[in-house]
Amino acid sequence: MDLRIVKEAKNGIEYLTAKIQTKQSVYTEVVLWKIPRTDGTPDFSLKIGRYKLETDGFLFAEYSAPSPKCEVTLDDEELSGFLGFLQQSYEPFTKGIKSFIPIEKDIDKGRFQYIKNIFDTSDPESILSFLAENNVIPEDILSSLDSIQRKKQVIEFEKLINNADYFNKFKEDNNIKQDEAVWQKWFTQNSWVLGTELIEVLDERRIDTTNITDFLVKTYDGFVDIVEIKKSNGLNFWAKEKDHNNWIPSTELVKAITQSIKYIYEIEREANSVKFLESLKNTKTIKPRITLIFGRSNAWTDSEKEDYRILNSSYHNVSIMTYDHVLERAKKIIGMK
Repeated sequence: MDLRIVKEAKNGIEYLTAKIQTKQSVYTEVVLWKIPRTDGTPDFSLKIGRYKLETDGFLFAEYSAPSPKCEVTLDDEELSGFLGFLQQSYEPFTKGIKSFIPIEKDIDKGRFQYIKNIFDTSDPESILSFLAENNVIPEDILSSLDSIQRKKQVIEFEKLINNADYFNKFKEDNNIKQDEAVWQKWFTQNSWVLGTELIEVLDERRIDTTNITDFLVKTYDGFVDIVEIKKSNGLNFWAKEKDHNNWIPSTELVKAITQSIKYIYEIEREANSVKFLESLKNTKTIKPRITLIFGRSNAWTDSEKEDYRILNSSYHNVSIMTYDHVLERAKKIIGMK
């Protein structure tokens, strides 16, 4: 049983003392003392000393104190800081944690809830942003984490376009009713696959009361473009029969292209509308372009690839991509084979 007894020195100062380590020739001793102040509230100090073993006795014994090999005394403020440091740092440090944020005991409840909400969220970008802003994780590690996350999303994209069971489970898990809504959700969360020209997906999707796009986006040069998404499967890109040995767009693709061109026309009509500008965070609309994502191209022949190139070149403000084109571009962006 370790019974700690508060002693009193000749000058009336109360103290506690203990040997915390004994070696062959030295021992280590700590003394915690309470120093009264004139206002009645005490200060506390801590002395840590290492002494020769042949010298017997404690620091505040009736006879002279032992000769120290080394000794340090912390005043009240230093002691408080020292204890706080140990409380916040000792456990994570001994567990090998490389970076951590100490949470003060008297932390404001609102701030604590804010931090808790960040780490409870399912949005990895919020967590990574918080860690970066607070210098918790080095920038190169954050970049690696971002790369790993993007690779995971590309793998998910590939499963969604190639595995019907996986696609249907994704719909069910996310309570999505329509196939196109699956892609709206995925592209909203992974807009980076749409290209380096795009810097922000705008909250507004409505051009006017009758025309609603899948995405209105802000480009790097500060203007508005459009992204329109159709289904990955179940739509034919080409018509079943060639015309003069040329592949021609299917009826579904022609409808999608026509709709895209109509969106461009309507958004130009609204370009000077104050209400429309406000809904787009005052992002300007000048000669908008549209990216149409439609169907698959994974089984195309060389002639289909050539005719696709010719088809795409015939439009100066409409760019048509298949889901396989998006997949390949995403893989190249992150250096994934």
